[in-house]
Amino acid sequence: MRVQVTKRQEPLGWGSCFIFLGALAFSLAVSAALLGLQGKPPVTGIRLLFAGAFGSPWALEDCLLKAVPIFLCALGVAVAFRLQIWNLGAEGQFALGAIGASWVALSFPTLPGRYLLPLMFLAAALAGGLWGLIPAVLKLGLRVNEIIVTLMLNYIGILILEYKVYGAWKDPGSFGFPMTPEFPAAAIVGSIGATRLNWGLLVCLAAGAAIALFLDHTRLGYELKASGENIRAARYARLPYERLVLMVMALSGALAGWAGCLEASGSLHRLQPTIMVGYGYTAIVVAWLARLHPLKIAIAALLLAGLRVGVENLHLDLQVPAAFGQIMEGLILLTVLAGNFFKDYRLRWREAG
Repeated sequence: MRVQVTKRQEPLGWGSCFIFLGALAFSLAVSAALLGLQGKPPVTGIRLLFAGAFGSPWALEDCLLKAVPIFLCALGVAVAFRLQIWNLGAEGQFALGAIGASWVALSFPTLPGRYLLPLMFLAAALAGGLWGLIPAVLKLGLRVNEIIVTLMLNYIGILILEYKVYGAWKDPGSFGFPMTPEFPAAAIVGSIGATRLNWGLLVCLAAGAAIALFLDHTRLGYELKASGENIRAARYARLPYERLVLMVMALSGALAGWAGCLEASGSLHRLQPTIMVGYGYTAIVVAWLARLHPLKIAIAALLLAGLRVGVENLHLDLQVPAAFGQIMEGLILLTVLAGNFFKDYRLRWREAG
């Protein structure tokens, strides 16, 4: 008996959903087993995970708050991945966006909100976009690998943020804690009704719709997709590959910069080191899970945000280490990617000989 792998000739249809759900169930089963190995009750742990993530209005609000920066970063990463540009630098671009927005908030505190907030978003997009352009320029000019550059720039971006909040921007009244003064009221993105959610959620939805339209209904989006599928053919067809690389990296960085702006302005109301909780790295997982599709990215961002909130619940109730969430993220990514194999290929069992 031997196994033969053949490529599927037609899309799997609803079978894809079952494969995805099966992969999620498998990753949860492995997570439950890991909880058991730590001496924690596995079934109670998984129940606490879901209850903490989606079991109350407070948990849902927390999920949405965390999903916004993850979604924006993942959207940017997905745009770059469409061109086969491996932008792993959303974390650094997020940091630069937060720095740019904070600079405007702290430098022009007397400006009215109708000017200050747009300026903050503009500064965040410029800072994140320019940070994203660095690996693009190095790739095109010196053929430097963008994976290495974007990863290294993450560390530099975080160190610049820490330099500012430990130094020139440190609040003298913070009792030694590294943080800037609280932003003026005009620099804070307002809340939606009586909830903890802010209007950044609408920015997120608008950005997602705009990127979806751009990718699927514009000539530039088509050129981007065509160039990503076959770079040599794109160059032969005289598609502007170099210009597309610069564009996607700037756009990718700008979206991550917006995420940093919203987190500093809408959630923390100031800049501090705790803003860096790995949203940029989670965004890479989200983009791959969603296969770079904007709507699926929204769903995956909500799921991964729920996982973060649920793990916090596990940490409080069962004293499970916070790093357990990262282990689960990795497990989900591995199992879903492995499941994707069966969407494109099928296994046939044949008699040997």
